[in-house]
Amino acid sequence: MTSNPARPEGCTNFKLRQLMRSVGQHYDAAMQRAGLKSTQYSLLSHILKLGPIQPNVLARSMRMDASTLTRNLRPLADAGWIVIGAGTNDRSRSISITELGRQKREEAQHHWKQAQETLNRTLGVERVIALHALIDDSLDLLSTLDTKTEE
Repeated sequence: MTSNPARPEGCTNFKLRQLMRSVGQHYDAAMQRAGLKSTQYSLLSHILKLGPIQPNVLARSMRMDASTLTRNLRPLADAGWIVIGAGTNDRSRSISITELGRQKREEAQHHWKQAQETLNRTLGVERVIALHALIDDSLDLLSTLDTKTEE
């Protein structure tokens, strides 16, 4: 008698999207109190930590495609929270956070912390830690895939 190894049931992509929608709605509701979307908070946080930074480096660090990054930076620049200026040469750009952006991010950080603490309580800290580790490991493994050549 041969045993059948356990196999995942259902579509992994669909399950991850369900989880992302649920988690995203939770964080978006918290960020809305500061007048931001959760993606805008993440961008401000990354720019604060890494900036001044070139757009391609920021996109890579956030695992985001360049056109999506450009589209998401526009409202931040329009609000005066970031500045997109000249880089080290004629063809490069540099993104920096402004004082207004630092203040907005600080205001939003309080709401982010509340959202994170609520998620930690709801799911349990151990599960959140395990989820982070599983996500990080999965991202590392998936980074070896060349999705353009897959059929």
